[in-house]
Amino acid sequence: MKVAIIGSGNVATVLGRLIIQKKHQVVQVMSQHIDHAKVLAEEWGANFADFNGLPDVTADIYIIAIADNALNDSLIRLSFHNKPVFHTAGSASKEVLKGVSKNYGVLYPLQSLRKEMTEIPAIPFLIDANNEETLEVLRSFANNLSNDVLIASDDERIKLHIAAVIVSNFTNHLYTIAEDFCNKEKVNFNLLKPLIMETALRIKELSPATVQTGPALRKDVVTLDKHLKILNAHPTLRTTYLRLTDSIMNP
Repeated sequence: MKVAIIGSGNVATVLGRLIIQKKHQVVQVMSQHIDHAKVLAEEWGANFADFNGLPDVTADIYIIAIADNALNDSLIRLSFHNKPVFHTAGSASKEVLKGVSKNYGVLYPLQSLRKEMTEIPAIPFLIDANNEETLEVLRSFANNLSNDVLIASDDERIKLHIAAVIVSNFTNHLYTIAEDFCNKEKVNFNLLKPLIMETALRIKELSPATVQTGPALRKDVVTLDKHLKILNAHPTLRTTYLRLTDSIMNP
């Protein structure tokens, strides 16, 4: 299948590489940043343009992989000749595309993607479309990219997007806070990495609720008090610690 990709960031880059890996052809890269589009186009043997250019009419489908909040502004000048066009946003309705094609939908990769990745991880895709014919085109394409494809409405997708922010963005922020604490207290954050990996691996087979451990769950007030005394020197972290402790103790 011939694919045109609109965007040149993390999602566009990784999806483009996956599409090439699965023996499809990327015929065009469009980006607000022409230099970025050129780099990816050269990697994939495609043509390139900025948003003042025209989408390649030879493409079978168009994938728009740009920031959720940039979708409306970026699409105003583009027309896709009523061919299937899909955005990759978790928080935007498929209806943002109704003005650019009669056939549109969503191809949302439920994964944290970075262009620096040396290996492409498993990517579940949530898909949706405005009509059955377009949905079937999308389903066939997505099933070629992944073994985990699920039809999800706008409402279902935004709820999963919220959960994704919690398990990925919030969790990584806690790692950042812990690393900063370790640096300030002159202890080695790297010693925590095996614990981070073990905690993540546990939930492959089990519900997170069944593997919760720690002083808050045990209501070990002696240990909690010791922690809080040390955290008096870190008031912002102390507040976070107290809120999470309360959430565990009083679910």
